[in-house]
Amino acid sequence: MGLLTYSPGRTRVKICGLKTSSDIDTAVIAGVDAVGFVFYPPSPRAVTPNIAAQLISRLPTGVDAVGLLVNASEAEFEAIKAIAPITLWQFHGDERPEDCARLANGQPWMKAARVGSGFAFDDFSLQYGQANAFLLDALVEGYGGGGVPFDWQGIPQTWVSANAHRVVLSGGLNARNVGEAIARLHPCAVDVSSGVESDRGVKDPALMTEFIKAVRAADA
Repeated sequence: MGLLTYSPGRTRVKICGLKTSSDIDTAVIAGVDAVGFVFYPPSPRAVTPNIAAQLISRLPTGVDAVGLLVNASEAEFEAIKAIAPITLWQFHGDERPEDCARLANGQPWMKAARVGSGFAFDDFSLQYGQANAFLLDALVEGYGGGGVPFDWQGIPQTWVSANAHRVVLSGGLNARNVGEAIARLHPCAVDVSSGVESDRGVKDPALMTEFIKAVRAADA
């Protein structure tokens, strides 16, 4: 169980930016593998460590609690870690590899890549080779949650084949296009945020359920 348990034929699902108890309960009932908590105050999806801790208490064993950070200081990181029982860290800013490894301190972590034209996939995976996963997101203004897909065809097939077991695909996914993404790339997991929202930062229960159903249909 968990987001990074690679099983060919079963794509793991992360829903990011959850803020309420009903968000959590809907995601769990639908069969989510991980939920993401945004610790980046400018985001409309941001939560405090205390709220995250309350929401995490509703998660069953085997569902990862992912902490999303953007260029957080060591003090900010430790304040989150002291309160919220995060099981997987997501570094979504400009953190260096050594920063990620030091902060995670033995816990699993993944590094987000903001994929634009000419993105150097081999250089990225070499630089962040210690990461447990690579989260591929679109290059948008700000840090994630833009609802914009990137050109999946631009990902070198040799790179995908070598790294599929630790690729988490993000960036503009929704119930309509996630099947195509899975068929093309066969990632370990997919990650959605704005694609299951009725308004910016407001999760829609029906869209969350539809997304996970679409992933299961693609696997089948």
